[in-house]
Amino acid sequence: MAYLENTSDQQREMLETIGVASIDELFDQIPADLRLGRSLDLPPALTELDLTAHLGQLAAANSAKQGACFLGGGAYDHFIPAAVDEIASRGEFYTAYTPYQAEASQGSLQAFYEFQTLICQLTGMDASNASLYEGGTSVSEAVFMAMRVTGRHGKVVLLGSLHPEYRDVVQTYLSRLECEVVVVPTLEGTADAAHLESVLDNQTACVVIQQPNFFGCLEQVQELTEQAHRVGALSIVSCDPISLGLLTRPGDYGADIVVAEGQSLGTPLQYGGPYLGILTCRQKFIRKMPGRLIGQTTDRHGNRCFVLNLQAREQHIRRDKATSNICTNQGLIALRATVYLSLLGKQGIREVAELSCRKAHYAAERLTAIDGLDLAYDRPFFKEFTLRCRDGAESVSRQAAQAGFDVGPLLSRFPDGNPHDLLVAVTEQRTRQEIDQLADALAN
Repeated sequence: MAYLENTSDQQREMLETIGVASIDELFDQIPADLRLGRSLDLPPALTELDLTAHLGQLAAANSAKQGACFLGGGAYDHFIPAAVDEIASRGEFYTAYTPYQAEASQGSLQAFYEFQTLICQLTGMDASNASLYEGGTSVSEAVFMAMRVTGRHGKVVLLGSLHPEYRDVVQTYLSRLECEVVVVPTLEGTADAAHLESVLDNQTACVVIQQPNFFGCLEQVQELTEQAHRVGALSIVSCDPISLGLLTRPGDYGADIVVAEGQSLGTPLQYGGPYLGILTCRQKFIRKMPGRLIGQTTDRHGNRCFVLNLQAREQHIRRDKATSNICTNQGLIALRATVYLSLLGKQGIREVAELSCRKAHYAAERLTAIDGLDLAYDRPFFKEFTLRCRDGAESVSRQAAQAGFDVGPLLSRFPDGNPHDLLVAVTEQRTRQEIDQLADALAN
């Protein structure tokens, strides 16, 4: 229950009841020389991020394990302002479910409408739905959407630098359909444009690109998008939302559908879920979009209100002709993203991206200065990079864990993954001290 202070009238009534003239009189029994009669010598105020980190360091004294999270591969340890938890845990949001009766769910619908607006501003796209399940199914839903838009059902092209789990989900979705899934191999950390050109034809529905890609490297997304467009295919870009604080927005280089895993926008790692699927598109494709779409209108009295738009796409109305099997949304997680983006704003997202990028490059410099550790790919990267370990990635991961640091995942866990490679991700939460301690632990 939220704390509500007593009003001055209530305080006066209580004092009169106990026969005391003032609150100060309550402390008369304490000798005057023991009362605090001076200003507190407090240090300068800290930001919420720094204060949380400081309290975490104090709390860590009670634990035998001290360290930090350098895990990547699609889920990241970004800082979450306290207001996100406070607002998302309010009863009217926390207990609300999918608004089938829109007129009874105006608060939830407005929150989803704001979410859509913020996501469009972040990605540079025209329209966003009210969220999907998570990043992997968002890619698959985008592929099906591209097939509906283009009328092509014969071929889908995935870059080999797309997250292996996302590729698995797409291939599972298409496994019982007569659609060829072509995976363009990645040899040097990014896609080979010439190889991509050789597999594209007039049967290709879409090309799926990840930026930054699974290995942390930056793709030549504009060139790859133009290649897709030259054969009439759509460009689907799976992005890291935080990276858009620095990198060009997909809408600005011509992407047709943009998807993302939204966990980094205010949701903790929490053992792998629930997470947040993001899907946006161009205005001209909006009727082919899966999932919920919230719109703004006015009621019969002229008041602003919110509704579920284009419901004829949904399976409970159109049955087998629906645009997808997505019949709900991650409303609570989308709300967290909405609060997070609202709190940080444009400048805040840029600062988070800049800090993550600078710290990741510092970590790469420190780690690759150690004999036996190198960058796997000589490519630009954002906040994550692939570390190649001469003596095997598993031993390096184990050594880091013994020192209290989590790094990875190991790429050997994925098909065709190099047993010498692992991912290292660095967010704005990591400090120079933590990076140096990790480097020292591995150097020893």
